[in-house]
Amino acid sequence: MNTLYPLKFKPILKERIWGGNLMQTRLKKQFNGLQSVGESWECSGVDGNFSVVENGFLAGNHLQELIEVYMGDLVGERIFRHYGIHFPLLIKFIDARENLSVQVHPDDKLAAERHGSLGKTEMWYIIDAAPGAVIYTGFNRELDRKTFLEFLKNGKLTEILNREEAMAGDVFDIPAGRVHATGAGILLAEIQQTSDITYRIYDWDRVDAQGKSRELHTHLALDAIDFKKPASFKHHPEGPHNVPVILSANNYFHVSRLTLTSPYERDFHRLDSFLIYMCLDGQVTFLFQGGKENLSSGQTVLVPASLETVTLVPSPSATLLEIYHP
Repeated sequence: MNTLYPLKFKPILKERIWGGNLMQTRLKKQFNGLQSVGESWECSGVDGNFSVVENGFLAGNHLQELIEVYMGDLVGERIFRHYGIHFPLLIKFIDARENLSVQVHPDDKLAAERHGSLGKTEMWYIIDAAPGAVIYTGFNRELDRKTFLEFLKNGKLTEILNREEAMAGDVFDIPAGRVHATGAGILLAEIQQTSDITYRIYDWDRVDAQGKSRELHTHLALDAIDFKKPASFKHHPEGPHNVPVILSANNYFHVSRLTLTSPYERDFHRLDSFLIYMCLDGQVTFLFQGGKENLSSGQTVLVPASLETVTLVPSPSATLLEIYHP
């Protein structure tokens, strides 16, 4: 069997009513005739949207096929024992030219009962934000179901949503159950559980080109919503160059930022997990036993668990997100 290597996938671009063109102008994605691209799925194990390898001898194979063949060598032994052939994370870039819908995602228990699926806990890292751009996350007061429905029925939902100004480098943790929406003018990286279950609550009264509103899922959402006011809504981690700066850590993913100005050797032989690197700015070369792979702004790579050491060499600098399953 040929040796595994860092895998790059063909981006899965998604047209969205709220999408823009930053995927093309900022992240260098090829639209190929698409308009208003809101999402680029960089690494996906979602049914019907499996990521396909674009580099090396495994080009043309999709992610689930690779897990079937390489098992723990690809994802890590403990991860393969727990998830089998199902990849546990979904990695995206999101370009919100307009507001996204106000929505909520179910937790593992509710998602399993209703959909036979994982829940959806996620985090956002703000890559860029227009002046005055905001993230809607959680409520600005303690609520119960009855009060929430009264505000919703009276067209006053936005009065109870917490608004946070968004700036590059901000981190928003969005646990399952937290009502949220990305505001207009934001480019972000999203790391989440492998789930495409969204309960849409409010869509800003917008309609599509045919004058139709998108479906709402209020009754499904009610059992998923956490009505408590969170203790915190966002943070803005700072840290030195050339070492990982932790951004988010939970039972599903661990995310750090690496700002590299010199070569950095990553030894993860005890991690027993794949790693994913999203390049946000600059260029970097991955040196590994048997070869090298280049990564530039807007690109993502999956480093198999069997590669225990990798050296990252920036050219001359690079900013990356490093993601693994704890």
